[in-house]
Amino acid sequence: MAAVIAPSRTARRASAKRQQLIGKIIVNAVLAIICIAWTIPTLGLLVSSFRLRDDIATSGWWTVLPHQEFKTVGTLQLAKEIDLRQPIVFPAELGGGSYSVDDIALGVKLPDGRQATWENRRGRLLAIQAGAWAVNTNFTTENYANVLSGKQFVVKNADGTDRAIQGDDLWGALINSVTVAIPATVIPILIAAFAAYGFAWMRFPGRFLLFTMVVALLVVPLQVALIPILRDYVNLKLNGTYLAVWLAHTGFGLPLATYLLYNYISQLPRDILESAFIDGASHFTIFTQLILPLSMPALASFAIFQFLWVWNDYLVALVFIGAQPNVQVLTMRLADMVGSRGQDWHILTAGAFITMLIPLTVFFSLQRYFVRGLLAGSVKG
Repeated sequence: MAAVIAPSRTARRASAKRQQLIGKIIVNAVLAIICIAWTIPTLGLLVSSFRLRDDIATSGWWTVLPHQEFKTVGTLQLAKEIDLRQPIVFPAELGGGSYSVDDIALGVKLPDGRQATWENRRGRLLAIQAGAWAVNTNFTTENYANVLSGKQFVVKNADGTDRAIQGDDLWGALINSVTVAIPATVIPILIAAFAAYGFAWMRFPGRFLLFTMVVALLVVPLQVALIPILRDYVNLKLNGTYLAVWLAHTGFGLPLATYLLYNYISQLPRDILESAFIDGASHFTIFTQLILPLSMPALASFAIFQFLWVWNDYLVALVFIGAQPNVQVLTMRLADMVGSRGQDWHILTAGAFITMLIPLTVFFSLQRYFVRGLLAGSVKG
């Protein structure tokens, strides 16, 4: 009997390992596809931000990688008596055959692998092209200089004439975004940390009711509160100031911050806090000396969420700051650029990548705390 059962157990173990291996392969494959789907557009944005205006208009960003393209290696002059309205018969050295004008415009593949197309249709001149490896390495940093500065720069039109264009001065908008984002991230974190500590470790009447009300605010749409808050700001003469948008982002971010930090702080070891109380430490000392250092994963996790939300915000900044050039944040300035420079992709991509630099820096600086903070309070035991 034992000899019969042993192979069955071995087979089950082998099947379980096989299923586990297949599951890991599927998960890793899905993650790889997601990473590629996010990375490729970002890489294209970065490459395009360094390319010349004419190169962007005539070729894709992927041409900076080694690729094959047709290059003219010779020309063929057609006789003047050939009627372009009729199919054109190629000479024997090009393989013969007859092709319409439109076919030649699209490129006719010759038997030897070369291609024939128009070099000058009106002059009846054909270009004979052969495939060759090529790399487009025409890069420039002028795109960033033109975007960041408010100075004029000169571009060439299609007819060869020069045209002066005013720079966008994104540097001022970048400073405005930093001025808005940092306080709007730090203020709600500090307030929410105090509140989360109170809800988790202090006993007072109505604690559960107040916490329920805070959590319930998570479902209140942002747009519902804009008009009432705007009226109050107008009466208090706060509208159009940085303080107005700081307070707005603080109010909109506090429910999520309190809930997230509460889940983490409430799971901290009780023995540490009881020992501190026995030694005579006050709540403020415990909060500053124990809770804040131990809560760094949760604080960093929310800081990433809040900073990205504030940095990418357009609606709140537009309502409470306004669209004046001296107070515009990056999102508003980019929206203006899209409206005024819809075809200048070399400028738009440079401006878009500038807006990504600081959020990427913040995320990669705090990402080691990110997952730990998201899982705060999810497992007990």
